[in-house]
Amino acid sequence: MKQASKLGLSALAMGLILASGSALAYEKGNIVVRAGLAMVDPQDDSTELTLNGASLDGTSVTVDDDTQLGLTLTYMVTDKVGVSLLGATPFKHTVTAKGAPVDNLKTAEVKHLPPTITVQYFPMDAQSAFQPYVGIGLNYTTFFQEELTSDFKDALGDGNIKLDDSFGYALQVGADYKLSNNVVLNASIWTIDIDTTATIDLESGSQIKTDVDIDPMVYMVGVGYQF
Repeated sequence: MKQASKLGLSALAMGLILASGSALAYEKGNIVVRAGLAMVDPQDDSTELTLNGASLDGTSVTVDDDTQLGLTLTYMVTDKVGVSLLGATPFKHTVTAKGAPVDNLKTAEVKHLPPTITVQYFPMDAQSAFQPYVGIGLNYTTFFQEELTSDFKDALGDGNIKLDDSFGYALQVGADYKLSNNVVLNASIWTIDIDTTATIDLESGSQIKTDVDIDPMVYMVGVGYQF
């Protein structure tokens, strides 16, 4: 399913490049609002889990992907430079523990929101119908509604889990293509630095911790409207 989604995104991005149409003026003061499907695809890595400070050799955690409604708003500061804000409906992920004695144990369900602000550069002429861009900026990810799964509770007992919020850099590449005077197709990719510490406090008094680099690729395709 993940591979099929990536192929679909790539096909649409190629379609944007190959399509033809009339000119789209991106000028100082313009606002472009875009909406579409956004997939968060974690490129995760973690430290070994610790139990009361002692490492559990060979253990780690993974984070699965999710797709939600993505929204972006870009304000053109000049004809070439825009400031963009990325938002979305909350993403939901399953965290799974790997390695003995907890191999493939679905550990928790968590939600997050990743508001991201980027400064974008548009290299093409303002009248070009095809408008590729690159961006660099800052991400803030907040985690909420963290819940241990029933599988985890059956294996290790009840407790609470908390993931720390994260600040990190964001890099972006994307493109708009004009469909009419104000409507565009859009495809965009971000790589975002998201690092967190997950802490589980068990009712037994024990504590499990791990540092997780989620570092997702975010793929978005959709449509936009220029004001």
